[in-house]
Amino acid sequence: MSESEGPVGGSARVNTGVAHNARVWNHWIGGKDNYEVDQVVGDQVAAMFPVIRDVARADRDFLGRAVRYLAADCGVRQFLDIGTGLPTLDNTHEIAQRIAPESKIVYVDNDPLVLVHARTLLTSTPEGSTDYIDADVHRPDSIVEGVTATLDLGRPVAVMMLGILNFVLDTGQAQDIVRRIMAAVPSGSYLALTHPTTDSDLGGEGNVAAMKFWNENATPPITARSRTEVTAFFDGLDPVAPGIVSCSQWRAESGSPVVVPQFGAVARKP
Repeated sequence: MSESEGPVGGSARVNTGVAHNARVWNHWIGGKDNYEVDQVVGDQVAAMFPVIRDVARADRDFLGRAVRYLAADCGVRQFLDIGTGLPTLDNTHEIAQRIAPESKIVYVDNDPLVLVHARTLLTSTPEGSTDYIDADVHRPDSIVEGVTATLDLGRPVAVMMLGILNFVLDTGQAQDIVRRIMAAVPSGSYLALTHPTTDSDLGGEGNVAAMKFWNENATPPITARSRTEVTAFFDGLDPVAPGIVSCSQWRAESGSPVVVPQFGAVARKP
């Protein structure tokens, strides 16, 4: 898709001259909501770090497994999906409401192209509800305030933060964001999180050069974190087995999934 043929419903706020994460990610998983600049940068990153396409698919598959686990096994009926990205097949609300039609979902993002597609995200079963908040992960208090129109924060909420905290460059700030969000939800709530790493045990060394290239040629800037740093996001929470692992391996449905340098975990607020 060329820039002149960009995603349907483009907004004046959409910068088609610089690659953007939501659109590049869409390109990696085979979507069409991206521009030529996203394809060029995405393909260069993939050439430098070929496993990135596996990471994108594994992250998406983790979403499906996590939502199914939370809805079917844990009985969660409220989901807060922060940094949702562009809609594809089997978004959070579709998976959750397929299991429990009364489920309520709030999506949070501040990408203008995602906002354009919000009408796709806002579909819902008659029994449930789906909402979208245009908000920045760096402002967790505004997110909490915004969700109360749809979610009952007196009842358990599954907070989904997949591939979003890597865009909060300061680790202390990222930890504070998680603390503030989880402090606003009650006991019995869950945090589901994925995060890229350069740790060698997951084959993340190649991420170093690829992320440097990304930060020089795309937006927003990104950072990787170690297992220790990712573990700190779950302070005060009870990890669900198998704990913090490659997101492709978390409750994997196949025998020997490809290990990708992207941590994934789910934990319960006691």
